[in-house]
Amino acid sequence: MPSEGKKLTKKEKEHYKKKLLEKKHEIIFKISEVYSESKEVETGIAQDVVDRAESSYTKEFLLSLSNAEREQLLLIDEALKRIDECEYGICQRCKTRIGKKRLDVIPWTPFCISCQERAEEESA
Repeated sequence: MPSEGKKLTKKEKEHYKKKLLEKKHEIIFKISEVYSESKEVETGIAQDVVDRAESSYTKEFLLSLSNAEREQLLLIDEALKRIDECEYGICQRCKTRIGKKRLDVIPWTPFCISCQERAEEESA
């Protein structure tokens, strides 16, 4: 199996696990706030058509934000699972080690930079 850099130590894995769990809790908190705000928008009394349109747009915008965060939550959960299965830090596409600098910035990433770029090109 090709590799980039050294294998992650137990201490490093714990560090990334902690970062992932902190980000997960942050997102869950934010989603619950957005949900509460959307409920407030829903229960607010709209005076006219413009108010109702603005209220609907605001609610839709708030809920769309949480969809991106839900997707990030899934990536975080997958990364936590890879830590438990001793596969964390290994690109899920080409099986090379993901650089520690990349993991520091995006600890939930499933791909090395090269594979991420290829995935983005394929989806464009």
